[in-house]
Amino acid sequence: PRYRPDWDSLDARPLPTWFDQAKVGVFVHWGVFSVPAWGSEWFWWHWRGEHRADYEHFVQRRYPPDTTYADFAPHFTAHDFQPREWAQLFQRAGARYMVLTTKHHEGFTNWGSSVSWNWNSLDTGPHRDLVGELGQALRESNIRYGLYHSLLEWFNPLYLADKESGFKTQNFVLKKTMPELYDLVLKYKPDLIWSDGDWEAPESYWNSTSFLAWLYNDSPVKDTVVVNDRWCNNCSCHHGGYYNCADKYKPGTLPAHKWEMCSSIDKLSWGYRSNMNIAEIMDEASIIEELVQTVSFGGNYLLNVGPTKEGVIVPIFQERLLALGRWLDTNGEAIYESKPWRVQVENSTDTIWYTSKGPVVYAIFLIWPRDNVLKLSSPTPSPATQVTMLGFVGTLEWQKAPGKGLLVTLPYMLPSPLPPQSGWTLRLEGVK
Repeated sequence: PRYRPDWDSLDARPLPTWFDQAKVGVFVHWGVFSVPAWGSEWFWWHWRGEHRADYEHFVQRRYPPDTTYADFAPHFTAHDFQPREWAQLFQRAGARYMVLTTKHHEGFTNWGSSVSWNWNSLDTGPHRDLVGELGQALRESNIRYGLYHSLLEWFNPLYLADKESGFKTQNFVLKKTMPELYDLVLKYKPDLIWSDGDWEAPESYWNSTSFLAWLYNDSPVKDTVVVNDRWCNNCSCHHGGYYNCADKYKPGTLPAHKWEMCSSIDKLSWGYRSNMNIAEIMDEASIIEELVQTVSFGGNYLLNVGPTKEGVIVPIFQERLLALGRWLDTNGEAIYESKPWRVQVENSTDTIWYTSKGPVVYAIFLIWPRDNVLKLSSPTPSPATQVTMLGFVGTLEWQKAPGKGLLVTLPYMLPSPLPPQSGWTLRLEGVK
């Protein structure tokens, strides 16, 4: 059946299965905002839209008088950008998909958009097709490629005129937003479109439903492409493909609809900041905890890094991604292709989380019990119950707990002044 350009029809499209199975992705925010590398990727808006004193002071201190935001673009060089190294890093991080900002709200495109004259990565800055180069490297590494794209542009005169008209005119959409979206799909055949910048205007302005109907009916990726929920000012958490709902969204219970949690290793920004310090960086335990909670509740986990203007993913971000990858090397069986179990989290605690795969149940515990005995109240054991630990050879001893559930005797761990790394997985067979 062909999809109609209305939400009833579009929302009924089944989500391609690869997305739910993938579970883990890497997000990259990269653009002209990586040049001042201060505050956040909203630098231009805070400086010129809100005239925040701290941003004005920063520019006065560091740049010549009369500096404009456009003056930053030539310094966005991507001199050290090695797409194959990025792809290798994301693969080692355990990512099954990756999302790149092709254009943030500043309007600068990371490919040679013909409707973004002189404000794109071919005409100025790197003089390279960043979207295309990274796409090729990811495909070689068998990682699915997602493209982030902002519908709005803060200071585009066409957008500001449409806004002035109460969004009764659509010059910006017809001349900028839509040509770019069609161009991205036809040129790069993405696996995912991560839309953003939707919040100011209704669907009747953005023409999102017409674009999505074309995407699902006639585009070269119609059977495989996945989209999120940011397509108009009241779409979020209601319409589209999977739901983002909000940045860093954490539902307290199992949502009925497929969703994704996007989070950033730098807790204060999505773009690179040259002045970040270690206290503002997520540690390995927090990343694993977010991943486990997200997947237990049926979500995907999209973890962000902001590269420098030269195209370097700084070592602290690399280290966090590689730590996640090592954890997934051992525990990935409980994450990839898993489904939520009948219980997501042990009710007496928020440190034991469950996933499942067919008849197998996985209990992921984030804190190692002092007496080496883990109590699981939710699973009901049977005489056929077998317990193993991912990454550990042999079966573990268990007994029925008084009341309900089971008590599992964990392998002995050598005493250490440091708490052990976070997150271990028990594989339970023959439980209900």
